[in-house]
Amino acid sequence: MKAYQFLLLLNFTGCAMLFCPPVIAENTIQISQDYFNNLGVSLGRLETAKQIPVLTAPAKVVIPPTQEYIVSASQAGLITKLNAAIGDKVKKGDVLVQLNSPDLLSMQRLYLKSVSDMQLGSLTYHRDKKLLGEGVIAERRWQETSSQYNAFVYDVNERKQLLKIAGMSDGEIDSLGKTHQLNSLLNVHAPISGTVIDRMAVAGERVDILAPLYRLANLNELWLEINIPHERIGSIKTGDQVLIENSPVTAQITLLGQSVNPKNQTLLARASIKGIQSSVRVGQTVNTQIVRSSVNAAFKVPNTAIAQNEGKAFIFIRNQTGFKISPVTIIGKQGEESVISGDLSGDEDIAIKGAVALKAKWLGLGSIE
Repeated sequence: MKAYQFLLLLNFTGCAMLFCPPVIAENTIQISQDYFNNLGVSLGRLETAKQIPVLTAPAKVVIPPTQEYIVSASQAGLITKLNAAIGDKVKKGDVLVQLNSPDLLSMQRLYLKSVSDMQLGSLTYHRDKKLLGEGVIAERRWQETSSQYNAFVYDVNERKQLLKIAGMSDGEIDSLGKTHQLNSLLNVHAPISGTVIDRMAVAGERVDILAPLYRLANLNELWLEINIPHERIGSIKTGDQVLIENSPVTAQITLLGQSVNPKNQTLLARASIKGIQSSVRVGQTVNTQIVRSSVNAAFKVPNTAIAQNEGKAFIFIRNQTGFKISPVTIIGKQGEESVISGDLSGDEDIAIKGAVALKAKWLGLGSIE
C-alpha cells in the first residue's frame, strides 16, 4: 500500500513539472536572429520622462474673486449712453455709462450751500480770532465761533464725499465749486483696467441706485477649478503642474479643498494660470492632466512594450542572445504611453511591439521557432 502511494505521488510530481514551465523563473529569452526577423518585434529606445502623469480630470476656467468687479449705478437715473460692449478692453477711469440723475442735482445744490456757509463762517472765524487777540471778546465767544466754523468744514467734506460716491471726480467737483453750474449728467467710470465680461443694462433704461450695469474682469490671472475623486486626493499635492488638453497653457495647483461634494464625492482643487493667454476662456470646461516632476529616474514607453504577469509589469530588453526580462514599476499613464521606473540606465533597446509573442515564449505558452 505504501509503495502504491509513493508511485501516485511520484506520478503527480512528474505531471506538475510537465505543466509548469520552468522558463518563468528565468530572466532571459534566447532567440536566433533568423527567427527574430520573423517575429514582428520592433525595437525602440527608452525615453527619459521629466514629468509623471498623476491624474486626468475635468476642470472649469473661472475668474478669481479679487479680479472681478461689478460696475453699478451710483445714483438712480436714466441711462443716456453706454460706451462699452461685451469683450471690449477698457482702462481704469474710462467712462462706461452716462446717467441723467435728478438726485445728483440736489446733491450738488447742497454741496454749494455748504461751501457758501463755510465761506461766511470763515470770515467770522478770522474776525473773532483777531478780536480775541486784541482782548475785545471773551474766550467763550471765540470757542463758539470756532466750533461753528468747524461744523461748516465738516459739512463741506461730507457733501464732497457724497458727490464722490455718486460718481463725480475731484476735477468735476472743483469745477462745480468754481462755476456753480449744476449738471444732472453723471459719468460712471471703469474701476480697473480689464475686459467687459457682461453688460446688464441698455441705453434709455431707467435704473435704481446700485443697479448693476457692467461686469469687468482682469484676465491676467485665471483659476482652474478641478474636481478630484476623493480617493485620489492623496496623490495630489500643491505645486503639482496642470496641463490643459490641446492647449499650451499650464497651471499650478495652489489649493486642495477640505470638504467633499456630497453629490459627486469629489474635492475641489484650484490651479492658477498666470499671465495673459488666449487659448482658454472664462466659463470653459477643459480636460486637464495633473503631472509631477520626476525626482528619480523614470522613462516613457508605449503601453505595448509592457507585459503583465501575476500582477507585475515587465519589459523585454534586447541582448546578444535574445531578450532580458526586466521587472518595472508603472508610476503613471498618459494616453498610449506609460511612465516606468526600474533597474534601467536609459541606454537599453526594448521591444515596443511584439511583447505578446515574447511573453508567450517566456511563459512557455507557445513556440516562436
